Amino acid sequence: MPPLKFCANISWLFSELPDFGQRIYAAASAGFQAVEAAWLYDADLQELRRAKEATGVEVVLINTPPGDVKAGDLGLGAVPGREAEFKQGLDLALQYARALDCKRIHLMAGRIPVGSDKTAIAKEMEAIFVQNLKYAADILSKEGITGLIEPINTRITDPRYFLDSPHQAAAILERVGKPNIKLQMDVFHWQIMDGNLTQNIQKYFPLIGHIQIAQVPGRNEPDSAGELNYRYLFSTLEKQDYQGYIGCEYKPLGSTSEGLGWVKDYWTHSK
Repeated sequence: MPPLKFCANISWLFSELPDFGQRIYAAASAGFQAVEAAWLYDADLQELRRAKEATGVEVVLINTPPGDVKAGDLGLGAVPGREAEFKQGLDLALQYARALDCKRIHLMAGRIPVGSDKTAIAKEMEAIFVQNLKYAADILSKEGITGLIEPINTRITDPRYFLDSPHQAAAILERVGKPNIKLQMDVFHWQIMDGNLTQNIQKYFPLIGHIQIAQVPGRNEPDSAGELNYRYLFSTLEKQDYQGYIGCEYKPLGSTSEGLGWVKDYWTHSK
């Protein structure tokens, strides 16, 4: 079984450093061969390219723009009446993905509009999401890019996020029916919403295009105190022969470097 590959999420890790270019250098110095990020759109794209080329680090994932954060947006993929803005955001994400040779884009679903009831609006939002994902699939396939959808838990992190469980995501992916639109499994969110991780990993493994990790409930390092046994979960993913990257999307308890013992231990023992 080949060892698992980890990438540093530079929106969460190395936040001691003010800009993303510096964080790419820090991730490379810590031993990471790849990074991912939520939103790089405030960063200078040429500076990011220079850091990527100087370090040889691969950029494996970025998110589509969140929309108007001040107005409460967190993605637009399923939001009624925002289809044109979703397409504009996808264009911007593609511009960054091309420049950074990034082959995965998380197509964010977004939040249920304020004042709307999820049950009442769910069918409309799902139909819009499916339509937008089909549109994105055709655009991305020309670039050799995979689009990803990620369930985000509504119990701790975001009570109004539309896409909240692997089961809902799998049903949407079936309706989309495009091979380059896949499931982004964030173990933190899956555990909070559904638990049953072993069964869900096995059931949905063919749909998974990217994985992210953090301990539950604090969203800290995988080896910090919490509900999840990551040694077991890593072994489960090895047995499934998972070939993609695992994004380290967690809040370090102290400095990022001090909390990397778990991954350095994995690297040492998997050689």
